[in-house]
Amino acid sequence: MIIQKEIILSPKSRGFHLITAEILTNLTELKSFSKGFAHIFIKHTSASITVNENADPTVRADMETFFNRAVPESDIRTFQHTLEGPDDMTSHIKSSILGSSVTLPVTDGSLNLGTWQGIYLCEHRNRGGSRRLVVTIYGE
Repeated sequence: MIIQKEIILSPKSRGFHLITAEILTNLTELKSFSKGFAHIFIKHTSASITVNENADPTVRADMETFFNRAVPESDIRTFQHTLEGPDDMTSHIKSSILGSSVTLPVTDGSLNLGTWQGIYLCEHRNRGGSRRLVVTIYGE
């Protein structure tokens, strides 16, 4: 069985946000799968998606700090693609580093994440707006 669904996430501020619950709320079809995998793809070039710690919010703050130091907006004069502001090209770079999709195992109607794992929306823009995900579940 294959199910594909588009989910529109509520707008988030710049930073790293746990979206596991928001995805599961919109993905009731997951319960009909005993095993398989879920591929989650973000349809944007200035935000990304990843899996990381879901318990301590300082991890998300530290991720934002790291990526802002690794790709600082103060380097804007070195980039040509800046029409939408200083967070424009830097957002594209951060998105490419982290990636646009994750694939997770599905077991007994649930995403088979580790105890301390959650799905992050990595919002790299100051005002990114709502974001769209395409979730494809393959399995039985």
